[in-house]
Amino acid sequence: MNPEEIETLIRSHLGESTVSVRSEDRVHFDALVVSPAFAGKHTLQRHRLIYAALGGHIGGDIHALSIEAYTPEEWSARQS
Repeated sequence: MNPEEIETLIRSHLGESTVSVRSEDRVHFDALVVSPAFAGKHTLQRHRLIYAALGGHIGGDIHALSIEAYTPEEWSARQS
């Protein structure tokens, strides 16, 4: 699985989101997801939303996934 495929799956599940996925070996991935869908949700809830988007790929095509998940407001504050 390549990073672009993972980005597409996450975007299609979360709607209006900014998604960036990187991988050096196509089994271990780093994902940065900025989405309004995360508003009012704790870290675990945000990760569950992303895992739901990836379904059966987790543990199969995707051996490991490191996730950074922010609301647009949180991401904007981090950039300042």
